[in-house]
Amino acid sequence: MYRNPSCLFVEFGAGLRRACIQGKVLLLTICAAGIGGTFQFGYNLSIINAPTLHIQDFTNETWWARTGQPLPDHLVLLVWSLIVSLYPLGGLFGALLAGPLAIKLGRKKSLLVNNVFVVAAAILFGFSRRAGSFEMIMLGRLLVGVSAGVSMNVQPMYLGESAPKELRGAVAMTSAIFTALGVVMGQVVGLRELLGGPQAWPLLLASCLVPGLLQLASLPLLPESPRYLLIDCGDTEACLAALQRLRGPADVAGELAELEQERAACRDRRARRPWELFRERALRRQVASLVVLGSAMELCGNDTVYAYASGVFREAGIPEEKVQYAIIGTGSCELLTAFVSCVVIERLGRRVLLMGGYCLMTCWGSVFTVALYLQSSIPWMPYLAMSCIFAFILSFGIGPAGVTGILATELFDQTARPAAYMVSGALMWTMLFLVGLGFPFIMEGLSHFIYVPFLGVCVCGAIYTGFFLPETKGKTFLEISEELHRLNFPRKSPGPTWRDPEVILSTEL
Repeated sequence: MYRNPSCLFVEFGAGLRRACIQGKVLLLTICAAGIGGTFQFGYNLSIINAPTLHIQDFTNETWWARTGQPLPDHLVLLVWSLIVSLYPLGGLFGALLAGPLAIKLGRKKSLLVNNVFVVAAAILFGFSRRAGSFEMIMLGRLLVGVSAGVSMNVQPMYLGESAPKELRGAVAMTSAIFTALGVVMGQVVGLRELLGGPQAWPLLLASCLVPGLLQLASLPLLPESPRYLLIDCGDTEACLAALQRLRGPADVAGELAELEQERAACRDRRARRPWELFRERALRRQVASLVVLGSAMELCGNDTVYAYASGVFREAGIPEEKVQYAIIGTGSCELLTAFVSCVVIERLGRRVLLMGGYCLMTCWGSVFTVALYLQSSIPWMPYLAMSCIFAFILSFGIGPAGVTGILATELFDQTARPAAYMVSGALMWTMLFLVGLGFPFIMEGLSHFIYVPFLGVCVCGAIYTGFFLPETKGKTFLEISEELHRLNFPRKSPGPTWRDPEVILSTEL
């Protein structure tokens, strides 16, 4: 049948506009969730490094003004250690709070309410110097930690449930992009020429208010998670409206039918509590993957590389005043690989990126250990060590940095997902706290061989991924659940199947 070329052109233009609308709303959702979510985590993690000496001097001056005596050096270091360690402690509290918030308020509202902690922390930071109180800094760090703990769990949950299955991995990987972007921005803003000077450090700490305000201004204009609206709230009309905004005017009947199947599979099942995940055989493979790979990401040694970076750069001959710019390069490496992983994850899959990342980290960590051992005897070894730092961070960004964060979204169904994120978040923040606490002692005890335990963790992460982690690329949540059911019950019938839909509150606590 003959079609007028002009009609074909009009239809093509309409289709292109629909694709642009879909991409625009989804992109805005990603940016609005990320700027006040994992961006805050990376930003507040890195900005505390620049004013270290200034805050220690402020602590000593404050104590002198109160008592007329200087604070002993070991107590100044103790106060500083508390300021640093209260951040992961707050993150632990936030991770435990994230699950109930996501269920009671929804994914989007949880991210919005979470900014209350950011606003309170920014006020404490901004007025701490005028009030002469280092305790305000400690409380502010605890509050931004709570905010980071909530956002690190709710943001990937929100984006993973809002994205189409063809883009779910790439969209969820944007959480890692915003984390790396926050780290880099924190390093840049903390430069001595900007807010890293002795007079501007309260503004540096309080600058976390800016991304919080941006999220408060943009996120209310965007839709809630369609899965939450349908499966948790039983609101088909709101789910359809959210899908149409996220996908454009294209037909969403097929995707709505998939959501109906998922809702039917969750029928008569209440929300899991975190401790129940460890007792249920049907979740054995999921929980094991979450714990093993979540622990591997925190214990692989990437965070400790940053601790070595300054010293290695100085050994390589970089002038002291230029070291801060070289450190920005380390954060930029992680940001670059996060972008690359976001592009290739739907082509290569999750398992390939995880295994490749851990294998490369094992390789470069081994070379780094040799370079540390020989740097005092061979003149060019510091340069090799410096190259290994960048290569190690690039390898970490390829897979573990981003893929690990989406496991709770893809491996668990709607009834277990909030509890899974509570377990994942609590595990991450506990490991972060323990590594920060124990690293100085490990460094003192193992010296140049400090990376040997971390290399063992990388090897274990690669082996577990290769043998036990199922691939989830391009699969619906229901297909993933059925495959995991077969793995957990190899001699039994497949898992959830289609039943007539029923309006339920499947994740009601």
